[in-house]
Amino acid sequence: MQQSTAAIKPKIINDFCITFCNVNGTGSSTANACLMHAIFKMGIPVAGRNIFPSNIKGLPTWFTVRISKDNYLGRVAEDHILILTNATTVEKDLQYLAPGGIILYDDRLTIPEGYESVPAFPMPIKAIVKEMDIERKLRNYIGNMVYTGILAYLLEIDLKTIYEALEFHFKGKTDAAKLNYEAVLASVEWAKEHLDKSLVPFKIEAMDKTRGYIMTDGNTAASLGTLYGGSQFIAWYPITPASSVIENMNEYIPMLRKDPKTGKMTCAVVQAEDELSAVGMIIGAGWAGLRAMTATSGPGLSLMAEYLGLAYFSEIPIVVWDIQRVGPSTGLPTRTAQCDLLFAANISHGDTQQIILIPGNVNECFEFGWKSFDIAEHLQTPVIVLSDLDLGMNQWMAEPFQYPETPMDRGKVLWEDDLERLKKQNIPWGRYLDMDGDNIPYRTVPGNRHLNATYFARGTGHDDFARYSEDPEIWEEGLQRLKRKYSRARKLVPGPIMKRNKNASVGIITSGSTFMPTLEAQDELVASGIPTDYMRIRALPFNQEVIDFIHEHDHSYVIELNRDGQLKKMLTLEAPHLAYKLRQLSHIDGMSLTSKWISRRIREQEEACRDK
Repeated sequence: MQQSTAAIKPKIINDFCITFCNVNGTGSSTANACLMHAIFKMGIPVAGRNIFPSNIKGLPTWFTVRISKDNYLGRVAEDHILILTNATTVEKDLQYLAPGGIILYDDRLTIPEGYESVPAFPMPIKAIVKEMDIERKLRNYIGNMVYTGILAYLLEIDLKTIYEALEFHFKGKTDAAKLNYEAVLASVEWAKEHLDKSLVPFKIEAMDKTRGYIMTDGNTAASLGTLYGGSQFIAWYPITPASSVIENMNEYIPMLRKDPKTGKMTCAVVQAEDELSAVGMIIGAGWAGLRAMTATSGPGLSLMAEYLGLAYFSEIPIVVWDIQRVGPSTGLPTRTAQCDLLFAANISHGDTQQIILIPGNVNECFEFGWKSFDIAEHLQTPVIVLSDLDLGMNQWMAEPFQYPETPMDRGKVLWEDDLERLKKQNIPWGRYLDMDGDNIPYRTVPGNRHLNATYFARGTGHDDFARYSEDPEIWEEGLQRLKRKYSRARKLVPGPIMKRNKNASVGIITSGSTFMPTLEAQDELVASGIPTDYMRIRALPFNQEVIDFIHEHDHSYVIELNRDGQLKKMLTLEAPHLAYKLRQLSHIDGMSLTSKWISRRIREQEEACRDK
């Protein structure tokens, strides 16, 4: 296909979406990530989403870069620039091309009929690479840098930032960075000679909106937050999309957790034979007084259910990160969702209530990494952190992480001197005895040599002194105390984040990463004459602010990335007298939500209300 001869004006600057359509396993991630980081280094807000298959190699993969001068970084369903290198998906990929969009394609591909009016730029990837002195085995990988160079020329991306991004990607391997950059430069020279960039309606211009920010993913932030939170024992079994949480720890522990005097590591990572073993190991470590965690996804969390009931009932502090993906069963391992809330909240049989933290951005992944330990040890209970694939595995802008300023909260632990003092005062101590009236007992840990420190940790019925009991009154009071203890978490867990609009009578409620498209949708609704207030829930149990928000509004839309409206159901159980004020807006197809879907659905419902 030849280039269109009609120039398109005016230029759209720093407000469009690029999607790279590649084949998994061909090394395209290097080129895609470097382009994204180069734009970020030019001071422009940017986010990258990787849509990849659950196999290792050979299937289609897509990488989308959202560029937004207004810092809107949620997913968009249309592509303004398509980079086509995968022959098997061309027709489908073109269906997502936005009006006014352009195409860059490998010249070995054929563009189907019907796109003659679209500016289309063939790229002689194979020919450009062939002219370079590159080993044959590297040519396919280096070929991805051809579209990097051509796109840099057409969009006027600063080449210096591309080289800096390559240096960062290859971690000081200068030869590799230079080789890839040579391919970029060769492609730029070819583009200057053969392409007319006046036909391109999009342009990158330097801004100053990323100064002081970093780019990373939620799983990396979770790893660092966990290590900064004093984690001592990690057990895990690999599972997408949670594996990188622990893989990152293996990389960071030698840098961050090596004792300078002994040279020994102060945090151990053990790969178990399965998720059941992993959670069993951290329960043992938590009982022994270590800060212990694991990371998994929905299928792994399912296997952990019985053990989490043990930790809840025997009051052992642990942390479990669940990076959510699409279920049920194996589902879609490499797609994102918010499907585990109901399951996690009451996981295990019997009457259980688990504390849930729900980060919505990279900085909260870091913060909840250490804060989850404080809450778990303060209350002596498991804490489950619900992230998701979109937040966990994709690249986001974030403020630099800060070392926690508050001291660690190790909770109510008795040592030898404490037990001896109680003995002299003739005050009895029992492992499950509420001595202070706050429903939280004191615990001891191995290493305490006092004769009174020992107890039997039971998953069966027990009294205040950890003695086996089937007494109905003792059983019921024990469960009621656990419920009262859970209620104390309302003042410990992070409260909601809110954004208000003047004269708004309608509310929007979200949790987790859905806040990104929701905030953009909120602005779209204001432009449509529908002002809304916004609340992002960050934890269970809900605190009073959440209930007050629902009460204050005529009705509130609960936006969720699942089928059944799980957050709405939890809110209904919490405040049944306000259930009539809640409206479910849920969607699940494996992709993150878009602002246009949210604003359109709310407009439709608001218009329907007015017509009644």
